[in-house]
Amino acid sequence: MFDIGLIASGVAIGLAVAAPIGPVNLVVIRRTLRFGKLNGLISGSGAALGDGVFAAMAAFSMTAAIDFFLRYELWLQGIGGLFLLFLGFRTLMTHPHLEEAEVDNVTGVAARVFLATFALTITNPATMLGFIAIFGGIAGLSTAGQGIGHAAVLTGAVIAGSMLWWFGLSQFVSLFRQRMSDHLLEIINRISGCLIVAFGVLVLMRVLFVLFE
Repeated sequence: MFDIGLIASGVAIGLAVAAPIGPVNLVVIRRTLRFGKLNGLISGSGAALGDGVFAAMAAFSMTAAIDFFLRYELWLQGIGGLFLLFLGFRTLMTHPHLEEAEVDNVTGVAARVFLATFALTITNPATMLGFIAIFGGIAGLSTAGQGIGHAAVLTGAVIAGSMLWWFGLSQFVSLFRQRMSDHLLEIINRISGCLIVAFGVLVLMRVLFVLFE
């Protein structure tokens, strides 16, 4: 049955989890400025798929999968932190040039960034816990007794909401692309790389704090 309220709630959740500024937002902004809005959108869609996985786990009440993420939460956070460090240092070592953008865009780089943003999302158990809290705390989103259709619609709406954010962000950022120069792109690259490294360090420090608490 078509439930506009359920769809609207799912879209709102997707927007809410995608919007906070973090590593994925930085990646999408940087790649949109360098390669264009399509590349930025593809990059963001990796995160949307990751959000969809967590939304499905919460909506379908996949207890075994949730238990797995909770049991290995620190390991996943550690992997995610190391991946952020790798991505950040790689960004810092890159010397982008606008004239290379069209060539790189065709050679499948976007597909690799899709996987990278998916990995950044899926290795963050906090995102999954956020979905569980939202689904359990907002009236009308409980899937108990609602059936597979209810959960599937809600999951699809969350993915749609997340994609809506990445579409809007890539469209907005692309407006500034024509004003880009190699020098300005280099500055943005350096700032993005430093911030991504900082995110990675914070994640690893949090893991170490828990381990030695």
